[in-house]
Amino acid sequence: MFNNIDKLYDAKKNDMNALINQVNSLKPKINGIVKKRLAEFRSNDKFSELCFCLLTANYNAERAIKIQEALGKQFCSMSEKQLSKALSDLGYRYPNKRAGYIIEARKHKIVMDRDWLVNNVTGLGMKEASHFLRNVGYNDYAIIDFHIIDLLVRYKLINRPKTLTKNKYLEIEGVLKRIAEKLGISLGELDLYLWYIETGKVLK
Repeated sequence: MFNNIDKLYDAKKNDMNALINQVNSLKPKINGIVKKRLAEFRSNDKFSELCFCLLTANYNAERAIKIQEALGKQFCSMSEKQLSKALSDLGYRYPNKRAGYIIEARKHKIVMDRDWLVNNVTGLGMKEASHFLRNVGYNDYAIIDFHIIDLLVRYKLINRPKTLTKNKYLEIEGVLKRIAEKLGISLGELDLYLWYIETGKVLK
């Protein structure tokens, strides 16, 4: 029995090392871009990034970036009706619902704590709250979406979850923490490398 457990542990260790080696192989190519992106995050407008993360739920990140660039400070000034129309005109899939979330988010004095964000800002789950925090300079959270799950499943580091509950999210985050620690980088930095492995791009 113990031999089987040891073999399973060694297999997982080898799979993790394979992913670590792939990230290390990318450092000469994209390390400068990753460092620049992380530095940019620290100067991002917090409310604009919150709106961006509200828009990315079940939506394409690159399209959400274009909407964020188009609307800018208007996230703070438009009425709900105006915002809904603007989102619709820009091709956004859920204009009415997300406009409502953004208007409601204006009522909060945002606290830089993931649990607080999930419990108080409508439309933010664990992934979106983690994404927001990373995008304003807090790098200790994992952004776990289907890209990251696909990659970890492919490397046999996790089984594909049927649903991504809070406990399952934290469990997968624990796997990513071990990888980040071995690489000597933050979770926020690791996400940019993993995103590049899956998409060939360093976004946000």
